[in-house]
Amino acid sequence: MDEDAQVLALLHTLDRLPGPEHLEFPDGFDYPLAKARAIRLKDRLNRDFGRSCHLDDQIQDASYSFMITIPAEASAPGVPVGVRLSNFGSLAVATTPGPDSHDDLDHAVQQGALSAADRSRIEAALRDLGYTLVPPRLLHELYDGVTRLADQGSFYLSYGPHRGRATWWTRYFEYL
Repeated sequence: MDEDAQVLALLHTLDRLPGPEHLEFPDGFDYPLAKARAIRLKDRLNRDFGRSCHLDDQIQDASYSFMITIPAEASAPGVPVGVRLSNFGSLAVATTPGPDSHDDLDHAVQQGALSAADRSRIEAALRDLGYTLVPPRLLHELYDGVTRLADQGSFYLSYGPHRGRATWWTRYFEYL
C-alpha cells in the first residue's frame, strides 16, 4: 500500500472513533495533554527556527485545537508557515501560508514558499513528537466518511475547489 493510501486509510479509521456528535473530538480526547504536547512542539520550532513561534490555543468549535505559526522572518523564503494539530490521532498539517496554497510540502519547496531545510526542520519536529504529517492534497479530497459532514448541505466550506462541500480538511482541521 502506498503512503497516500495508508494516510487515507488512517483518516477513515479515525473518522469511525466514537465521540460527542463525532465531529470536534473523539471520546477520551485529553485537551491538557494535547496542549502540553503542542507547547513542546512550539518550543522545538522556536529552537529550530531561532525565532519565537506563536501558539494559538484559543480555538473552539473546531476539529483541531492548536495552530502554531512560524513567522515569515524565521523561514528562509520569508513566507509564514502554519502547523495545525488535529484533535484526532495526532494528525498535523503544515501550510504555506494558507490551507489551499500548496498540495504538500514538496510542492511548497518547488514553488519557493518553503526551503528544503525548513521543511526538514518541520518534519523532524513533528515526527519526533509523534505527529503524523498529512499532505493538504489528501485533505482537500471530498469527505466520504461516516459523520453528518458527508451529507450535502450539512457544512459550507467557504474556500477552495470544493466550496460548499465538506472535505477531509473539514473533518480534521477546520471550524465546524
